[in-house]
Amino acid sequence: QPYIELDYKYRDEPRNYKVYLTSTPSNLNKGEIWYFICPQTKKRCRKLYSIGGYFLHREAFNGCMYETQTQSKKYRQLDKTLGAYFKSDNLYSELYKKNFKKTYAGKPTKRYLRIMEQIQKAENIPYHEIERAM
Repeated sequence: QPYIELDYKYRDEPRNYKVYLTSTPSNLNKGEIWYFICPQTKKRCRKLYSIGGYFLHREAFNGCMYETQTQSKKYRQLDKTLGAYFKSDNLYSELYKKNFKKTYAGKPTKRYLRIMEQIQKAENIPYHEIERAM
């Protein structure tokens, strides 16, 4: 069975173990889709996460959560309504990156349309709402 051998140091502690691979035929009938087999849970997955120095399936880590899962409902609601305003600087910098494509074959790209939609959303937030949140 094919595998990848991981050999590295984590905090000066040597680590060496094998992560087995498996594949399934592509649904497009063009090649195969490769998966890792988690060394701990034996689950098939596309990504392995490094926490505590081992690369494992996300279910192998107890108590791990996405950042939004630890946020209060009030904060999530605030982020939903005003988040676009606070992220607008990042959106503009994304828009003016060196190799950013606004159009492809004469049509606007989906990425460009999504960014413009978020910028528009940020600009439509009334200023008094932003002031109230501060």
